[in-house]
Amino acid sequence: MPLLLFGVGALAGVVNVLAAGGSMLTVPLLIFAGLDPTVANGTNRIAIVLQNLTAVGRFHSVGLTDAALSMKLALWALPGSILGAWYGASIDDEVLRFVLVGVLIFTTLSLFIPQRFLTADGWVRGRWLVYPAMLGIGFYGGFIQIGVGFLFLAALRGLLGVDLVRANAHKVFVVLLYMLPALLVFWWLGKVDWRLGLAVGSGNIVGAWVATHLARKGGERWIRIVVAVAALAMAAKLLMGGV
Repeated sequence: MPLLLFGVGALAGVVNVLAAGGSMLTVPLLIFAGLDPTVANGTNRIAIVLQNLTAVGRFHSVGLTDAALSMKLALWALPGSILGAWYGASIDDEVLRFVLVGVLIFTTLSLFIPQRFLTADGWVRGRWLVYPAMLGIGFYGGFIQIGVGFLFLAALRGLLGVDLVRANAHKVFVVLLYMLPALLVFWWLGKVDWRLGLAVGSGNIVGAWVATHLARKGGERWIRIVVAVAALAMAAKLLMGGV
């Protein structure tokens, strides 16, 4: 079981750092390992924190980070995530499914908008809109979390005009910042299994390292492929039933 947790964690780390949706692999596996869904959800936060901490460090080491801008984005997302978590328990499963499918289709299509349309004459004319967008995406992340990375990539690319590599560098920083207090809350409530969480998280670290290498070497080509495949696979799963 530890090797399986490590292996799936590594795959999830690649998917999460380049795109989103890796938790749809790790949370069911943690439940299969014997945790109840609430504890699995809390335990998975260990892996998310570790993978994003690794990814932030790797992106910084190769000069792809903008710490000041990432911090501004994260501070806007943080209160949204707290509010979203507060209301998140009441969402209807069917509503959740259709919201997610819509998000996945929109963000997948947005990845293939030519960069020339994302200039001062395109979406980025309203660069300031990225901050309220972060508030809304933070709310979504606290409310649902599943697939939130797709929204980050669409907003950062569309409103800031940055390429997908740098958008990912911002994304992992923002998610790391708002995931830390979430993990502490789950831990405080006794909803974290550190042994299994660290087994998955060690795999996520390796996956995050690989993902940042792919992002740096392959640039947008790798990210587009992984995001499109992950988004469409998640949308298909949601349409067939189950979140």
